[in-house]
Amino acid sequence: METKTKASGVAKKQSATIKKDVQKKLTQEAVEKTVKAETKVVPQKAEISLDERIQKFEKLRGLATQRERLAETLTELTKFNYNQDGSSSFFIRDSRHLEFKTTNSNLIKLVTSHLQSTLEQRKAEIEQQIVQFEL
Repeated sequence: METKTKASGVAKKQSATIKKDVQKKLTQEAVEKTVKAETKVVPQKAEISLDERIQKFEKLRGLATQRERLAETLTELTKFNYNQDGSSSFFIRDSRHLEFKTTNSNLIKLVTSHLQSTLEQRKAEIEQQIVQFEL
């Protein structure tokens, strides 16, 4: 059997130095990670006053009311579209009492379908605002 002997303990010193360097590096990395974790700013919600909270609640109530009115209008428009018998008339009157009137069923169908798609789009927008709303 062979026995290995170290010349003067130089190998021991080198391995001990390497271990200490590795330990220092790992310690430094751990400290840096801890510091980074501590410096992350957690956004805190500012405390709002009672008046601000009530105003936000009123805004939410207004959005809910708009949605209800749109839903009612869409229901009425759908009823109108399905109950047309071909003898419908379409009137538009401005504030000076000027009128536009038509009985053209194709034009009425075009206007009502465009109105329905616009109302559905607006209803979806309001519903999205309600879902994202924060008190």
